[in-house]
Order: sequence, then structure tokens, then C-alpha cells
Amino acid sequence: MGDSGSRAGAAGGGGIYFLTVIGAWVYFFSRADSFWEFVAAFFQGVFWPAFMVYEVFAALSG
Repeated sequence: MGDSGSRAGAAGGGGIYFLTVIGAWVYFFSRADSFWEFVAAFFQGVFWPAFMVYEVFAALSG
């Protein structure tokens, strides 16, 4: 029964990541004008939250 509490934090983190991906897609797709910008917007939306978290941890560590 103690294990179910440890999984709840991971699920919450996944939900927050999903919301940041959706928000990034809204931002990047609204700025895209051509086909290739839409393709780039898709990848930027997926990877931008990870880079943002990395930069936050880098700023906090030193």
C-alpha cells in the first residue's frame, strides 16, 4: 500500500509536462506561417519544456 503514494508524484509530473507541451504547441503553432514552420513547431512543442526544466535546474545549481 505504500507504493501507490510514490507513483502519484510521477503521474502528476507527467500531467504537468503534458500541459506544458500543449501550451508550447499553442504558442508555436500560432506563430507558424508555412508548412516547415508547422513541422518545426511540432518538435519545438515536444522538446521546449525539457530544455526549460534543464535551464531552471542549471540556474538553481550554480
